[in-house]
Amino acid sequence: MSVHNQSIFKDTGIPDVRDAGVVLVSTEWNDMIVNELVIGCERVLQEHGIRKITKIKVPGAIELSFACRRYFENKKDTGQRPDAIIAFGCVIRGGTPHFDYVCRSVTDGITRLNLSLPVPVIFGVLTVDNMQQALERTGGTHGHKGEEVAITAIKMIAFNKTLF
Repeated sequence: MSVHNQSIFKDTGIPDVRDAGVVLVSTEWNDMIVNELVIGCERVLQEHGIRKITKIKVPGAIELSFACRRYFENKKDTGQRPDAIIAFGCVIRGGTPHFDYVCRSVTDGITRLNLSLPVPVIFGVLTVDNMQQALERTGGTHGHKGEEVAITAIKMIAFNKTLF
């Protein structure tokens, strides 16, 4: 895993959940950034022994919540129920209020999923002012958010298993 000075992320105390299944739901929009987030996440999950990784693409950030819920609903009784879902996207501010609407919608949608689904849905969506800020969060001065959400997913899977 990368080490970055300005990231406050700590990867200590990572539990062993190698039998877990994780779904990565990502957007096609801003794919240069989003693909890097997914690559970093997948790398860290595999470093920690997680091999059951499913990847799904949706057109944009608004569609993330729908895809996460539908995937869970379709798999929950099949023996392929995921232990965590990670939603990836990158919303870059433009010159209109659209940025605010999309960010609010995605944040609210992921929050609702966390309150209604029995598995964690991890927020891996960058909401940035410009491409430079996005690059700084994919291995730059602000760490690698894809790696960070992988560790968050592992820790939340372990937490969730303690409740059964």
